[in-house]
Amino acid sequence: LERHRGIVQQHFDEVFRDAPAENAGADYKDESEIWLGVLPEQETVRRLQELGYQDTAETVRRLTAQLASSRYKQLPASSRQRFDTLMPIVISKSAEEANPDQALLRTTDLLDNICRRASYLALLAESPAALSLVVKLVAASPWLSQYLSQHPILLDELLDTRQLYAPPDFTAMYRELKKRLAENEGDIERQMDLMRHFKHAAVFRFAAQDIAGELRLEKLSDYLSALADLILQATLELLWPTIRGKHRDVPQFAVIGYGKLGGKELGYASDLDIIFLYDDDAPGAGEAYARLGQRINTWLSSMTAAGTLYETDIELRPDGASGLLVSSVEAFRDYQLSKAWTWEHQALTRARFCVGDRKVGAAFEAIRNEVLMQQRDLDKLRQEITAMRQKMLDAHPNTSELFDLKHDRGGIIDVEFMVQYLVLAYAHAHPELTGNIGNLALLKLLGELGYISSQQAKTAAAAYRLYRRLQHSIRLQGETRARVPRKQVETHVRAVLALWQALFGQG
Repeated sequence: LERHRGIVQQHFDEVFRDAPAENAGADYKDESEIWLGVLPEQETVRRLQELGYQDTAETVRRLTAQLASSRYKQLPASSRQRFDTLMPIVISKSAEEANPDQALLRTTDLLDNICRRASYLALLAESPAALSLVVKLVAASPWLSQYLSQHPILLDELLDTRQLYAPPDFTAMYRELKKRLAENEGDIERQMDLMRHFKHAAVFRFAAQDIAGELRLEKLSDYLSALADLILQATLELLWPTIRGKHRDVPQFAVIGYGKLGGKELGYASDLDIIFLYDDDAPGAGEAYARLGQRINTWLSSMTAAGTLYETDIELRPDGASGLLVSSVEAFRDYQLSKAWTWEHQALTRARFCVGDRKVGAAFEAIRNEVLMQQRDLDKLRQEITAMRQKMLDAHPNTSELFDLKHDRGGIIDVEFMVQYLVLAYAHAHPELTGNIGNLALLKLLGELGYISSQQAKTAAAAYRLYRRLQHSIRLQGETRARVPRKQVETHVRAVLALWQALFGQG
């Protein structure tokens, strides 16, 4: 084994020999002296200030600590040489960013995490363009920096920027994923990792386009939602043949998306709100589909060496957490028409057939339309919706001085509740309101139909669009709570609260 490893290492060193390293040292002589600590500290600080660094004392401390760290010192000589080649370039490229100190800190943290993998250091040493792009991406987003650290295999995506910035071809992507899965048939663990690497690579490409300013928020959400559908379809097709008791080649089974998946408004870290339906009278069909639903849920949420695919929420199924994991179409219809709470009908306004048997999907859409187009007592509907809104508000108290974009009054949930109220109230008269076209398009339609003024529709839509954009950018900065100074959104908060007052008679 050692003999073979030696041969492989020899060829590897020849392929990745640092021919440009000597030139790189000449091009970045000042930065190299900063990194190697050969200058008096005062001179190092002066040079960093000339480059544009602000917190130079802290930056020097970090660089000194990294150079003295056991992780760096224990690297093989070839890896340490590559690291010494990369760091001066990183110092120079970070200085070109808006916040050089932050860019340098995040990039060096990333290099520190991957430095024991010689192939990644070699890749970056041989591709200055890829290294420059790494600096730009991690400088723009700590979330993306962490994502790269967790999945360094994504660095391969940086080598072909034409592919990195190309619009996704989801049909070709699906064929490629199916091909990879088929090549590893029978190796479940390998297939799970393959699907996770596939998803991470796609998300990374979308994020690179997003940070480069080439994606509108709505287009990004469309991409992420289409990717989730693709993965759900591949998962369904992969798992059904493995189900004990399966009684047909193609399952009469569908995955239904709710929430952000249903409304095609997924973000980078969104959960998947899903339920499972089937329409099959065969003996034992219910048990087989229950196993399939459980396997799909486990497949998506299990942690492997490559991470997870998605966190899932399956509590929107009939009877919630106490209900069956998988429902027949008939049972689902009965529940929605006779047992479901108003908030479950609200959720149904943002639900859609995602993948699976199209006949089952069509049956779901028919039930959804039937439920949404029921004529309702408007006073009772208003009372139930405002009561549920208060319940959600109580469950997410905000004691900070910042405005919570999602949960606070005048925020995202208020806009969504108002759209849901208007759909449930008037879809019986205007079936077009049952279309799953998204909150922005529904607000415009409601304005055209006269249920709210056109001006109210525009201001509410502007608020919703801004809130989602801010929520998204905050997520890219690694924050878990989307909160901003209230004065930043005060005009929009007032507009949303004014519409709420007009519809429900309360602030």
